[in-house]
Amino acid sequence: VQLQASGGGLVQAGGSLRLSCTASGSIFSDDRMGWYRQAPGNPRDLVAYFTSDGSPVYADSVKGRFTISRDNAKNTVYLQMDSLKPEDTAEYYCNLQSGPIFYWGQGTLVTVSS
Repeated sequence: VQLQASGGGLVQAGGSLRLSCTASGSIFSDDRMGWYRQAPGNPRDLVAYFTSDGSPVYADSVKGRFTISRDNAKNTVYLQMDSLKPEDTAEYYCNLQSGPIFYWGQGTLVTVSS
């Protein structure tokens, strides 16, 4: 499985960005896709993901501001990020969980200026 993420960049506080991640390879219908982020000096934290029944789950810090969505036909998951804050600055990583195995895409950097 390979994950290709894109969409990061520099944005002012209050602005928006949309991240995309496309999966290729052996993907199954019950695989879970989502997003994590890692700021310098911090651990990698969950941002949002889809449960196995397709329900979205969000970290408390992004609820109401970020929206995860997906296009199953394209094996692509999106993260719409609105009302961005400087504390959202981080490397964002796409993730796919297939059973006990985690796959990671390359990070895409999001920088929010104050």
